[in-house]
Amino acid sequence: MRILKLSTVPLSVLFIINCSSGTPPTPPPGPPPPPTKTVFDPLTHTLDRARDVQNTVDQNSDSTRRAVDNQERGDTPP
Repeated sequence: MRILKLSTVPLSVLFIINCSSGTPPTPPPGPPPPPTKTVFDPLTHTLDRARDVQNTVDQNSDSTRRAVDNQERGDTPP
């Protein structure tokens, strides 16, 4: 039992030293690989489309709001 207590700390230190590497791996030369497809691609594509639609709606509402404000002030439409 005493040997177990004495060997636990040195073994854990050796394990940590062996698992950590001093230098990070170098990437292969050439262009980076293309992103891999994931199961979330359809969902992110749908979210991107929804954001584009929301941007279009926001632009239309801003232009309508400006037109109504100009009409209330009596400005001539461009």
